Amino acid sequence: MNTSTSDERVKGVRLTADTLTVTLMDGRVLGVPLAWYPRLLKATPSQRARWKICGAGYGIHWPLVDEHLSTEGMLRGAPAPAPKHKTAVAA
Repeated sequence: MNTSTSDERVKGVRLTADTLTVTLMDGRVLGVPLAWYPRLLKATPSQRARWKICGAGYGIHWPLVDEHLSTEGMLRGAPAPAPKHKTAVAA
């Protein structure tokens, strides 16, 4: 009988120049390349340091760079979607 429970809420966040590491409440540690999140990659260390837990504990928000990540997406291995470019409208 499996009695383990998972708790995918964020416990802690650590960033280096090239990696985002998130510790979950259940003890798992997720490490993902910062290149997956271009806004964070381009942000200054000071901007990256200003994060807060959101979404009832299942998300992380960087207000200075307008980035929101979910633990669900990180667990799926989902990088940020490519930005949508506006196309010029022919006259």
